[in-house]
Amino acid sequence: MFHINYFPAKNWLNKVNGQTIQSDAFAGFTNAAIVLPQGVAFATIAGLPPEYGLYTAMITAIIAALFGSSMIMISGPTTAISAVLFATLNDVATPGSARYVELALMVTVMVGIFQMAGGIGKLGGIVSFVSHSVMTAFTAAAALLIMVSQLSGALGVNVERGGNVIERILRLSEHFVEVNPSAVIISGITLLSAIFLAKVFPKLPGFLLALIIGSGIAYFLDSENAGVAMVGAIPDELPSLHIPKVSFGDMGALAPGAAAIALVGLLEAISIGRAFAVRRKEDFDANQEMVGQGLSNAIGGFFQCYAGSGSFTRSGVNFTAGAVTPLSGLFASLFLALILVFIGSWVAYIPVPAMSGLILFVAWKLIDIKELKHILGTRCAETVILCLTLAAGLFIELDFAIYIGVISSLCVFIYDSATPQIPIIAPIEQGNGQRKFRDIGTLAPDLCPQVLIMRLDGPLFFGSVEHVEKRLKEIHKQNIKQKHWVLALKAVGKIDLAGADLLIKTIREVKARGGTFRIVAHFEPLIKSLERLHVLDELGKDKMYSSKFEAVNAATKDFDEHICKGCLREMFVECDRLREAE
Repeated sequence: MFHINYFPAKNWLNKVNGQTIQSDAFAGFTNAAIVLPQGVAFATIAGLPPEYGLYTAMITAIIAALFGSSMIMISGPTTAISAVLFATLNDVATPGSARYVELALMVTVMVGIFQMAGGIGKLGGIVSFVSHSVMTAFTAAAALLIMVSQLSGALGVNVERGGNVIERILRLSEHFVEVNPSAVIISGITLLSAIFLAKVFPKLPGFLLALIIGSGIAYFLDSENAGVAMVGAIPDELPSLHIPKVSFGDMGALAPGAAAIALVGLLEAISIGRAFAVRRKEDFDANQEMVGQGLSNAIGGFFQCYAGSGSFTRSGVNFTAGAVTPLSGLFASLFLALILVFIGSWVAYIPVPAMSGLILFVAWKLIDIKELKHILGTRCAETVILCLTLAAGLFIELDFAIYIGVISSLCVFIYDSATPQIPIIAPIEQGNGQRKFRDIGTLAPDLCPQVLIMRLDGPLFFGSVEHVEKRLKEIHKQNIKQKHWVLALKAVGKIDLAGADLLIKTIREVKARGGTFRIVAHFEPLIKSLERLHVLDELGKDKMYSSKFEAVNAATKDFDEHICKGCLREMFVECDRLREAE
């Protein structure tokens, strides 16, 4: 059973000092400014009043920061969850209505319970099937989706929300004639300011300065009268305790949708958390993150929050702004609350194009072009995973890209497990008088004429026995003269009944040809499995060795002296002894 860390924040609180507090406070303040229009937009997508997006951005960020595993990820409302929530409740109640809100809050509580149960049940292991290529592609697809979603605000046009990257671009292309020049100037100057400040003055608060510059340009152009959208009025009330008013019948009907939202949320959070952990070279506990996300939703549902998860945009801002610890998430919530209460009226006049220009810069920074090139230039399987995940994110939906990535990674894992390599090896002189076993190919002229030494580089189980058997038959066909076999089970952690049956069958075949069979294994659980599955009964315990050199030394004692006579290969140190015996 997974051991719950009731307060994981104690693992990073000792890293907090004056410098980290300053960095986290700056990142949190920047994050609070960024999340204002984002929270309003996501709540609208979910069919909820705008304040619920802001409440979600505050409460879930605090709980997830304290009880999650990521050092940099910030939770809150997300595009995917907002869309799935709307699809779940749209046919049950009228979006925006009081009943719709109550159902959304109840779904959020249920989502949290499902997620906590998954973390306690150690289901975070699903992240093991999400390869680095999936993370890189998912990050790139998410960044492109964020960029495309901000183009309408940057251009000053109204475009229907939702859909994948291609759909959004196509819809945007239909509104090019409506582009607002003032909006383009504001977003463009904000974006260029962010780029310039990041490169030339990286220690300055570039995001805030760029946002101020963009707002100043908007004021100079009298953009509000020119049709440029502003963030608008926001509520000045903080979230309060509220028990969702639903019936048990409603809970039963909501359960399937809540389970789907819980899964999407976990995949988002785990993917984002792990992606940033890799980039920052930090540890990441998927099970703990599941518990943290579950708590943030279960508690948030009682404080007027709808389902949230790790936010790519907010986490990207946090990362780029120099956050060090999860305190940045707490600062973001604190500053957001202060903004709502004290200066909400000022925020209402921030131009949307300025915010869009800033988010475009953040999204671009999320794309790891160097790593994309590295993956594309390496292993074919990783390239396929990368392309499939990226294509799914661009042409289908972002959350579906995760499913495609997980499935393709799992397929590659299964294929690799089912097709282990079996190289033929021999002791090769290293130049210092020592010999080490190395792969020398499969051609008979290069091998000892009496013994074949092989190494199984992979698992031996029901999924791989067909491939292993086929490979062993090929090796025998190419080297039919060698009667004695030595098989080193190097990467075989354990063996199942199918693998044991294959070994027993192979041992019998080698003996039937008048040869001997020896196994090299030093992993104690594997040896016990070989004994328990009766492989040693067929092999003979005297034919089991802990090193290849011991096995070869024993095998030479069964060599045919007539074959050794005149052999000039000198493959083993025992060859001299065999010649002297002549």
